[in-house]
Amino acid sequence: MEVPMDSNRSQIPGIDVRLARSSGRTGRDRMANARVTAKEQKELHRAANAEGKSLSEWARDVLLREARRPSGDATFTELVATRMLLVNLIKPLVLGEKVTAAWITEAMTMVRKEKYKAAREVMQQYTQPTGKE
Repeated sequence: MEVPMDSNRSQIPGIDVRLARSSGRTGRDRMANARVTAKEQKELHRAANAEGKSLSEWARDVLLREARRPSGDATFTELVATRMLLVNLIKPLVLGEKVTAAWITEAMTMVRKEKYKAAREVMQQYTQPTGKE
């Protein structure tokens, strides 16, 4: 009788990968867990294998990278600020109004003050869950 092989067995890295990750690291005595579907687990294994890591090492790296990431992405914030400035500049031009140096200075001051809030609001549109997965 043939014993069915665990589908995850083929996704376990070789002994060389497992030993390499443990050399020189300090002991870890806490766990952070998440429940996933079988399909999600396969997806996670593929991502870990693509980087030559075990799933646990890869997941740890991803979790810590995200936890340590600065809350505001400067490039994204400046992109939103540029959009704000363009939108505020296009409106008077489309309406045939004259754009003065004072108006531009005022618009830039407003953008400098509001860009962080605007960037957070735009990012929330992409990060808030739209429904249960």
